[in-house]
Order: sequence, then C-alpha cells, then structure tokens
Amino acid sequence: MTIKKKLSILLSVLLTLLFSIASFIVIYMYSNFRKEEFKKRLEEKALTSVKLLIDVKEVDKTLLKIIDQNTVNKLYDEKTLIFDDKFKCLYKSLDDIKINWRIEDLVYLQKNKEFFRKEGENELLGVYYKTQGKSFFVLISASDTYGKRKVEFLIYLLVITSLFFSILGWILAFYSVRIMLEPLKLFHRKISKINANNLAQRVEITTESENEINLIGIEFNQMMGRIEDAYQKQRSFTAQASHELKTPIARIISQLENIMGEMSEIHQYKIQSVIQHSRELNELIESLLLLTKLENELFQRPEKTRIDEALDNSISRVCKMYPQFKIKYEIEESETIYAALEISINPILLEIVFSNLLKNAYLYSASKIVSIHLFYENNQLGISFENDSTTPMALDTASIFQPFIRGKNSNGISGLGLGLGITERIISSYKFSIHYEFIDSKHKFIILF
Repeated sequence: MTIKKKLSILLSVLLTLLFSIASFIVIYMYSNFRKEEFKKRLEEKALTSVKLLIDVKEVDKTLLKIIDQNTVNKLYDEKTLIFDDKFKCLYKSLDDIKINWRIEDLVYLQKNKEFFRKEGENELLGVYYKTQGKSFFVLISASDTYGKRKVEFLIYLLVITSLFFSILGWILAFYSVRIMLEPLKLFHRKISKINANNLAQRVEITTESENEINLIGIEFNQMMGRIEDAYQKQRSFTAQASHELKTPIARIISQLENIMGEMSEIHQYKIQSVIQHSRELNELIESLLLLTKLENELFQRPEKTRIDEALDNSISRVCKMYPQFKIKYEIEESETIYAALEISINPILLEIVFSNLLKNAYLYSASKIVSIHLFYENNQLGISFENDSTTPMALDTASIFQPFIRGKNSNGISGLGLGLGITERIISSYKFSIHYEFIDSKHKFIILF
C-alpha cells in the first residue's frame, strides 16, 4: 500500500473517530441533562403536592386530586404517593399506575432524604419532607416521554450528521493528501527517468518554501551532481586507459609475429601462445571499450536497419573466422514479417549482437551447427539461435548475461565471459528483450524486437 493511501486512510479513520467520540459525548451529556431536568420536575411536583396537602388548609385530598388532574404541565403516567412518619399512606393519585415500593424505601428516605431510580419505563423519585414538626415521605413516578423522544431525535441527528461528515472527511482527506503529495509524485517521475545515460537529469524545485519534499529534492540534486561527476571520471578513465593499452599490445603482437620466422618450431609454438594471449587481452580491452561506449547515447543513436542485412553481415564475418562453421538459416514465410524486418537500432551494434550469439553457438556446439529462425508472432518480430550441446547451462541461467560470468560448460573453451553481457546490454538499451533456455540438449537464445 502506498504512503498516500495509508495517510489518507489514517486521516479518514481519525476524523471518523473524532466525529464518533464527539457525538457520544454530546449524547451522554444530554442524556444526563435530561435525567437531571426530569428529576427536578418530579421533585417540584412532589414538594408542591405535599405542601398543598399539609400546609394549605383549604386543600384536602379530593381537591388535590382535582388539581393533579388539571395541572398544565402534567407528567406522563404520573403516580404520587404521600406517607406520614408512621409510613401510613395519606394520599395517592387517582390514576391506575402502580408504584413498586417497599418499607425499606421509606426507611432509606428517612436516612438519606432522597433517592432516584429507574422503574421499568418510568423513573421513581423519593423525597423526605419535614414541616410543622412532622415528617412526610413522597414517592412520585412518571415517564419522561418527551425528554426521551428528544434524546432519540438527537441520537438520530448525530448519527446522520456523523456519517455525512465522515464521508465528507474521507473525500477531503484523500483529496488533500493527493494535493499535498503531488510534488512527491513529480519527484518520482523525475527520478524514474534517471539512468546511466541521463545522469544530468535533476529534480525541479517548484516552490521556495522549505518543506520536507523540497529539502529532499535539493539534497537529491546535490547527490546526483556528485554521482555524475564521479561517473564521468570513471568512464573517461576507462575509455582513455583502453585506448592507451591497445597500442602497446598491438605492437607486441606485431613484433612477435616478425621474429617468429627466425626461431625454431618449439620457440615458434611458444611465441604463438603468447600472441594468442595478447590477442585475447586485446579483445578484452576492446570489449571493455565497447561497454564504455554503450553508455554514450550518441553511440547508441538508432537508425533504420534491416535485421536480415545485419544478420547476413554477421554470418559472413563469423564464417571467415570459423570456416568449418555450419549455419541453417530460415525465415518464416508471411506477409507481415518482411514489413517488420526494418527496426530502429544502431546497425553496428546489431551486428555485434548477432556476431556474439553466433560465436557463442560455435564455441559451445558439439556439431558446430547453429539453426537461425526469423519469425513474426503475436505482433512481434523475433529471431532465435539454437545449437546442440551435451552440457546444460540451466544452473547458470540467472547469471548468464552478467559480465565475466561463464557457464559450467565453458571448461576448456577460451573466452572472456563478456560477449553475452555486451549482447544483453545492447538489447536492453533499445528496450528489446533477450532470454535463454535449454531444452532437449539444445541451447536457445531468443531476441524479441
């Protein structure tokens, strides 16, 4: 998961939790407020009833019941009981609602003066009242229907509001994170374009603000400057050293060839061995110089090149080196293949690719025969080089294209281990592909253009 998605989800979850916690706190506080407010209403009603019954002489039980029935702010499912200090019921309202009470409740009131609890759907308040030297107990029960409806409406409103703002928060979080990390996305695009041939590429610092992304961009540009400088020095040294080494080696070979005629056959054999090693060293230097040149975009500049012509040139060159080499060359008969034979590549490099694969096929073939097949398949032009071999290279497949790595079947065969590495470097630099397989005692290299 990307950092952008992680950050967006994290912010969205935090916003959702924040809205949920805020809604819970509001509901909890309003529920407590509703309970306290209803408790005060019950307390006022209880005290009013006992005062009217005890302190006002003109009010008796019958009149108090009439007052209760016609009270403007009448409580829902209200039931009132008034007891004297001997726990005798002095008054109870006319409704049929029952209050579940016990003597222990009155004893508790006598000690604690008040209690408030929930009784089913109703809420029960007990009040201890003392007047004119006498003690009275009032139990009043009622249901706060309107208050509960307000709480339910508040819960519904907060749930809908929280969902709406949570969804809105998620959208804004994803949008905001995308906007904030857009410079990082541009930073990634710039970095992805940097390669060995494009070390001069730099990240643009779009704003002057010293945010973290800009600071990373500045440090990255400075680092790339140091890398480019070191890389250019190394490449220049390799090219110059290769050029300087080729001249003395060529002179050594020339002088050895001149003096061979003046020596005995035994000494000529030894001189010939030195000449062979010198030529291998010269070939190594040329291969290293070629690898250095491959990193130069000017050297890789593509041209319209026909694959069959480059292949013919390579076959002619290799056959001169190895006269006993036998080549089977087959072109698939189709209307589309001839139109696809022309590709954009440096012709010299393409001939090097074919020459290296042909040399490899000759050196590692038991019969000194290679089969070349030019085909067009799945809207893609391809060419394969196949030769027989008794020694598999399956264990070396992963590293076969690495420079100076030779397969297990190379024992007793001269070589530098650079040919396939150069071939793969040329092919990949033009965005083509090459892969190797060993099936039925046959080595096969396939290039797809």
